[in-house]
Amino acid sequence: MLSLFKKTKMLENKMDDFLDHTSESSMVFYEAVKHYFLGTEAEFKSQVAKIYTLEHEADTLRREIENQLYTETLIPESRGDVLALLENTDNVINQVKGTIADFEIERPEIPPEYTDGFLKLTGFSGQAVDKMVKSIRAFIRNPQGVKDWLHKVYFYEKEADNTAENLKRKIFQSDLPLAQKNHIRYFLRQIDSVADRAEDVADRLAIYTIKRSI
Repeated sequence: MLSLFKKTKMLENKMDDFLDHTSESSMVFYEAVKHYFLGTEAEFKSQVAKIYTLEHEADTLRREIENQLYTETLIPESRGDVLALLENTDNVINQVKGTIADFEIERPEIPPEYTDGFLKLTGFSGQAVDKMVKSIRAFIRNPQGVKDWLHKVYFYEKEADNTAENLKRKIFQSDLPLAQKNHIRYFLRQIDSVADRAEDVADRLAIYTIKRSI
């Protein structure tokens, strides 16, 4: 099966750029969380700035792709699916940006014994996003390969859920004040939600792949 954008190389390149920004945002997200726990403020702020830049540039690319899809009447049989994919993938980047913005503003006090768990959780969420991006690339160029990548998205999303739940149990069994427990739980949920957003995209992509094969 030929590329979804076989007649529009410029559009395919923009889509690649958009997906590159999505993938990079998850990697920078991990670095930002790591530096937050390390207490390396300058590096943390540098990663935060990168995330803001990536989110802004991804928004611009998304609007350009959407405009081109509408004005040039491209891939009419798949346009709605691609637009929905763009919107839901953008939600992933927004979740990354929103979470790291909350870290920067609220500065949660998280005891060091939970550092490894938080980094593990962030890594699983990042892997879910990475595999989501690869599944979208497959959808565009090689739909037969989508299923393998979707399986990996679901795997890492489940690992993120399990890690978040285990961390939450440890936190609420500790002697920390209830307000601090709730604050830490909020950040667990925010990081875990990055993987959830990737799973949302995967669910849609599974349906779109079936439609494209018919």
